[in-house]
Amino acid sequence: MKRLTFILVFFIPVQFVFAGGLLTNTNQSAQFIRMMSRNASTEIDAVYFNPAGLIKMEDGWHFAVYSQTIFQDKPVDSKFPLLNDGYYKGEVKVPVFPTAFAVYKMDNWAFSLGFGPNAGGGSATYDTGLPSFEIPITKVVPGLAGLTQINPEMDVSGYSADLSFDGSSVYWGIQLGATYKVNDMLSVYGGLRYLPSRNTYQGTIENIELKVGDQYYAAPSWLSGASETISGYAAQATAAANMPQTLNPLIVDYGAGDYTLEQLQVNGYIDATQRAGIEGGLQMMGLSQPQIDAMNLTMIHGAYTQASPEFQQKAAQLSSVSQTLAGTANRLGDKEVDTEQTGAGFTPMIGVNISPIENLNIALKYEMKTALELTNNTTVDDMGLFPDKAKSRNDIPAILGAGVGYNAGLVEAQLSYNLYFNKGVNWGLNVRDIAADHDEVRPREIDKNGMEIALGLQFNVSEKFAFSLGGMYGDMGIAENYQSDFSYSNPSVTGGAGIAWKINDALTFDAGFSNTYYQDQTVSFTDPDIGPYKETLGKTTMNFAIGLSYSIF
Repeated sequence: MKRLTFILVFFIPVQFVFAGGLLTNTNQSAQFIRMMSRNASTEIDAVYFNPAGLIKMEDGWHFAVYSQTIFQDKPVDSKFPLLNDGYYKGEVKVPVFPTAFAVYKMDNWAFSLGFGPNAGGGSATYDTGLPSFEIPITKVVPGLAGLTQINPEMDVSGYSADLSFDGSSVYWGIQLGATYKVNDMLSVYGGLRYLPSRNTYQGTIENIELKVGDQYYAAPSWLSGASETISGYAAQATAAANMPQTLNPLIVDYGAGDYTLEQLQVNGYIDATQRAGIEGGLQMMGLSQPQIDAMNLTMIHGAYTQASPEFQQKAAQLSSVSQTLAGTANRLGDKEVDTEQTGAGFTPMIGVNISPIENLNIALKYEMKTALELTNNTTVDDMGLFPDKAKSRNDIPAILGAGVGYNAGLVEAQLSYNLYFNKGVNWGLNVRDIAADHDEVRPREIDKNGMEIALGLQFNVSEKFAFSLGGMYGDMGIAENYQSDFSYSNPSVTGGAGIAWKINDALTFDAGFSNTYYQDQTVSFTDPDIGPYKETLGKTTMNFAIGLSYSIF
């Protein structure tokens, strides 16, 4: 029976991303949610999207605060044949996703500060686990099928288990930078983002039960009992294998070779217990009670001598089964993990904004790769997965963003493009391969670097009020071996809409809503024991955002 590697899989770090690349959140303002395209912004949210464009703002202080509420469902439909129910749904809830920006603009300089969840920012709950957690447990049942050959009453036909997992992840981005106006056409930006990061994982594997007959029994206690029973069978087989040596003195020393078992007992050579043991071994050879009663000791000795090698082999097999059951019982006990991972990294950034003609804006921004190392602070780790103070890498890919914006008065339009250099980061190993105990675990690979393209329109109904809408398409370019139920990426289309209300010259209110439609991905897996099967990975995301911006001129 293979080792139960679901214990190793259950607490591999989960990632939460709501808009952007495989790790990066680009949903950093209410304006983004209502337009989906902000790479050429020259408003306060340009602190994140187009910091070189901040030079277009009026002189003075500018502030903005935003909050988003995000709901994400992650359904997984597995066709693995041994599962009780192959449908699972993870729920990610983010009641508050805060972002804040500040800008001081004076003449040819603009200094900016940004704060928000650059990655993560959510908590995920898997009330019934995932296939990667449960599949190894399902294999316990067929792995015990051979027990019926030892004892028909040991018919294990099903299982149940309580699996739960709660994880949270947030990489806060604290961004500082300066923008300089080279001339009326060109401005440049340089900045640095500091990312203090924190992941927490709390999970349990509890109450694994096995269905034997029509009843469910706690797996550890039932397996321990079965181990003891089979160990007793092994002892009986060992005694039967050694029976020729046990019977020799009665024949050689006492001349009782012509006696039947009944005569041996009547004359005091053996007692009732010893007789029952001798008869039990003969019955294991397939002899009936009348046949046994008719045999003398010499015949019995000969039968045991002939069967001794088979009994020795059977004793070894039963002993091995007993040890395996005992080991499996230990692994199927309740397990818990409670750990926190913390660390920090730095992201250097540069940007350029070009305005070749009035009302036309062209922007470029490049965020360099973030080297991020996380350190474990572990409270409970029954599986030994998160040794206290151990370190691991979780780098964030570099990003190139480009945008073009044009303001025609009544209508403002922005076209945005993001290129994620996902091929420049090691994404680790495939979780499903680890769970299935493959001899060769595949690395998670990227076919091509990820991309997003978006178009946003804002309609300025009056000087005080505007409404907007936008759409975005994203594809992170992953290979199939990247995908597992625990971490996957699907091509997506997002639609957003919302309003902007200029309450007065200094104060503006923004609100937006977006819905992301992910293309279901059907992925093929090959289990080393079962063979090929398919799994459909889905996802949906809804986002509600509000924000206030305030200026002091």
